[in-house]
Amino acid sequence: MATRLGLGLPQNKQYDIGRDVPDVARAAEEMGYESLWVYERALFPLETSQGLYGIEGLPWPDSYRGVAEPLVTLTLAAAATSRARLGTSVLVAPLHLPFQLAKALATLDAAAGGRVVAGLGTGWSLDEYAAASPRPFEERGKVLDEVLDVCHAVWGPDPVSHEGVLAQISSAVVAPKPARPIPILLAAAGGAARRRLVDKADGWMPMGMGAERLAAQWRELQDLAAERGRTAPLQAVLRTNADYSRKAYDGPDRAPFQGSVDQIVEDLAAHAEVGIPEILVDLQFSVRDAEELKDVAAQLYTAARAAGI
Repeated sequence: MATRLGLGLPQNKQYDIGRDVPDVARAAEEMGYESLWVYERALFPLETSQGLYGIEGLPWPDSYRGVAEPLVTLTLAAAATSRARLGTSVLVAPLHLPFQLAKALATLDAAAGGRVVAGLGTGWSLDEYAAASPRPFEERGKVLDEVLDVCHAVWGPDPVSHEGVLAQISSAVVAPKPARPIPILLAAAGGAARRRLVDKADGWMPMGMGAERLAAQWRELQDLAAERGRTAPLQAVLRTNADYSRKAYDGPDRAPFQGSVDQIVEDLAAHAEVGIPEILVDLQFSVRDAEELKDVAAQLYTAARAAGI
């Protein structure tokens, strides 16, 4: 069975969101991409002691200066398409109140005919937590737990009940309901996060990290699922941030998904061998505008399918 391919939607500052998101979404669906994805960056701090991903001294990329809100972006894509799944990769769940997030995702799924995939994570930016989160950064795991509990309650049958720190629902009708159960994928790396994934979520959303490392972590996660008595199979979508260039990258230190279309396809093939059923390619960081994004996305899709991916 061929690997499903997804494409990242244009959210960064070089794009005209109202024009480019529907245009790219419609074109990607016509090309054959089976899913469309958004990510979340709430702000770009001008003064911060924290580097990218929390790594000291690693600067934030300039592309983060103005990232469109993910669910608004996904709504624009939903209105322009009819088949492609609509996913978040990832939504920083603790930056959102659990009830409002659950209701927004349910409404979007109902409107889109059952196409939403909720990829959630805890994030890493202290500045974003200070600006947006209802709870401190140190409580991010507990907030994610409550988000998951509230989503399962709100999306389930009425009457809805939940008693938590951030939401208290005694007994209520909450509608609209999702058109079908919304899959929840978690970007889990550590031990507690992996246990949460196995116990409470539908699957995993890893980053492109090299095929061997990905394969090892996928095996470890499946082993953990067996140890904890999980019976439902784990879903998975691999996120790759492609660093596209017109010419092939010749250096010996080439990172995964860096270089020409052919080189990116080589990496797609290697990662597809791991057995992850779907791969999301985000090209928006390394192209000039929406026209180039569509052009490279078309080349990549054609080359990947020709390579048997």
